[in-house]
Amino acid sequence: MPFLQRELTYDGLRAAEAKGSKGGRRPAVPAAKTGDVRTAYLEGRSIAVLARDHGVSRGAIRTAVADLLPEHTAADPDAPVPELPVKLDMPGKVADFLRTAELEPPERAVLDQGTTVRRGQGYALRVSAVSVGSGSGLLRGFGM
Repeated sequence: MPFLQRELTYDGLRAAEAKGSKGGRRPAVPAAKTGDVRTAYLEGRSIAVLARDHGVSRGAIRTAVADLLPEHTAADPDAPVPELPVKLDMPGKVADFLRTAELEPPERAVLDQGTTVRRGQGYALRVSAVSVGSGSGLLRGFGM
């Protein structure tokens, strides 16, 4: 009897596959919103914030951006690695010093786009940029 049940189950799965049906649960993040979620993640928004904004779990967001996560290893070793933004909180005194220093235009742009974050009695400057190449990053002048 179990053999008949198994055979009927496989027959049904094969018939569904032939019709083009894909088994399994629908993703919590609809296909129409996946592009927006991925773009926002690459812009530096956190997984928790994206989950809150879209009304889904953090796991659902991780599934939508799975190939962009740092621990992702590509099946094809020649596949390009996505460039993720680098976030850096620098102490306020360092930021003040760098504002007076001579910097390259891309480094100056990153410094100017930073946001001030209150830290105890002082502050920090949070900067975010995409690293350019290995070893010679956009934030290289900032000690990275």
